[in-house]
Amino acid sequence: MAARAEMAATSRNRLLSTPALVIITVFGVLPLLIILVYSFLKAAPYGGVEWRFSTDAYLNFLFQRDIFDDTLQFTPDFLIIYFRSAVYAVATTAICLLFGFPTAYFMATRPPSQRNWWVLLITIPFWSNLLVRTLAVMFVIRDEGLINHALMALHVIDKPITMLYTNFAIMLGLLYSYLPFMVLPLYSSLEKLDFRLVEAAYDLYATKRRVLWRIIIPLSLPGIVAGCLLVFIPTLGAYVTPLILGGGTHLMIGDLIAQQFGTGRNWPLGSAQALILMAAVLIALHFYSRAAGQVKHG
Repeated sequence: MAARAEMAATSRNRLLSTPALVIITVFGVLPLLIILVYSFLKAAPYGGVEWRFSTDAYLNFLFQRDIFDDTLQFTPDFLIIYFRSAVYAVATTAICLLFGFPTAYFMATRPPSQRNWWVLLITIPFWSNLLVRTLAVMFVIRDEGLINHALMALHVIDKPITMLYTNFAIMLGLLYSYLPFMVLPLYSSLEKLDFRLVEAAYDLYATKRRVLWRIIIPLSLPGIVAGCLLVFIPTLGAYVTPLILGGGTHLMIGDLIAQQFGTGRNWPLGSAQALILMAAVLIALHFYSRAAGQVKHG
């Protein structure tokens, strides 16, 4: 009877997990396999692919063939775009951590009856689409926007400051879009912090700086690592924000891949660039796993 009940439970669990496996396979594994296959094919002259094995997509990432003698010449154009995206991602992550940690600490130290309201305020931006939020930032910082109108009304400036289609605009849009991804993991970690340790440290005449670096930050390190990862990964492949706020003049990885599948009509190269981006994300996940393991066993 026990064995029959166990077999029935196993069959039921397999049946219940089947829809999830189908969704993961169709919308996750299958597209990844298609991109992997496309990256090793030749680009068709008018878009699409030719079903011939080729590594040109990966060679073209770093090299370009000379049209006269067919020699390979090193071209750092794509590397520059990847480096620019990494700089934006690192800067956005650092600034989000700088502003997100005090915000999360403030939320975690509020009375329990008020915390849910602060979490609600942080999550309100998620109620609207990313495109809508990005357009809102554009209308605020454009020449006829709220910031310039306010500064001119206060006689701080005589003419509008050009902020749209600049690095500042892209950074502002990324910060506005991804700051909640930093605050929420930090809040979750700080909320579980035993503040009696902080009080005990103050009773032993520890300074605020010492308490911060020796107690609060080490105990909230899992939230810091998770928040940095949740901000860094989507920022690295951001597409909508750089396109709208940068005006297409500050290419990032997401824009580059979209161009290859669109106007560039080079699907193999776009697939290769997407896989290289995925490899960078996997490397970040690897370091996160190592850091999380060290925190858990440390």
